Formats: sequence, C-alpha cells, structure tokens
Amino acid sequence: MSEPATELTFEAAQRELEQIVERLERGQAPLDEALALWERGEELYRFCRERLDAAHGRIEQLAQRGREPGDEPSS
Repeated sequence: MSEPATELTFEAAQRELEQIVERLERGQAPLDEALALWERGEELYRFCRERLDAAHGRIEQLAQRGREPGDEPSS
C-alpha cells in the first residue's frame, strides 16, 4: 500500500507521480488498476501543488522582508 501523500517528501511524491504517469502512458494497466493509479496520481499532484504554492508564498515573504522601504523590485 502506498504512503499517504502527506507523509512523503515533495521529491518522493514527485518521483511516484512520474512513475504513475509512465505506467498510464504505456496503457498496459487493466481498467481497475488504471483508475486506482489515476486517483493516486491526483492525490500526489494536489500534494505537490500545495507544497509548491507554499514554497512560492514563503519566497515572496522573504523577498518582501529583504526589500527596504522605497526600494523598487528588480526585474
């Protein structure tokens, strides 16, 4: 049985998601297995997306803290 996505690291979830995509792309899984893989892939995708969004938010906060009042953001 697979670990709940919340107990995985981002990197482990991403690797598992990549493996699922490869298996589904090959098209050799029976229907029931393909559906279970799809559901697991959705769970892993949501987990990874949430982690990326959280990281992006933290980066934005750190960038804001690093700017002095009146500084223009660099482009």
